[in-house]
Amino acid sequence: MQTEVVLSLGGNKGNREKLLFHAIESLNDHFQLLRVSKIYETSAWGGVAKGNFLNQIAVISTAKTPEEVLEIIQKIEVDLGRTREQPWGDRTMDIDILYFGSQVIDSESLKIPHPFLHQRRFVLVPLCELLPDKKHPVLLKTTAELLEECDDPNEVKLFKK
Repeated sequence: MQTEVVLSLGGNKGNREKLLFHAIESLNDHFQLLRVSKIYETSAWGGVAKGNFLNQIAVISTAKTPEEVLEIIQKIEVDLGRTREQPWGDRTMDIDILYFGSQVIDSESLKIPHPFLHQRRFVLVPLCELLPDKKHPVLLKTTAELLEECDDPNEVKLFKK
């Protein structure tokens, strides 16, 4: 059975636009790519990373388990130069699972829906572009409602080359 999975992609090191392109290409090699948002530019979140991030949302379809998807996206991150020195630090590529269908998962290795998605404007703005009416399975609010209530002060702008 196919499940619709929503992923957040972002990075602030290297050729950010090219790295997003390669990440989307790699996702398309492993999954059925359904939709991709525009690219957005935001300042770093969490107070650790230094440079501006480019962010994008991808919606895929897969018959794989959440753990298998996690393993594949972590391999894509490493293939694109990701190292994990410090949480929320600078990185070439970060791919997070935001939603896995309407499943709620809270394990050691995986928390779905993503625990911070409703607090991050850089996730909610592109998510609202693609799925404004998607309901969060725990908070029971749509993406549009979550964005309206989000108090993240960071500005999210469409990326211009």
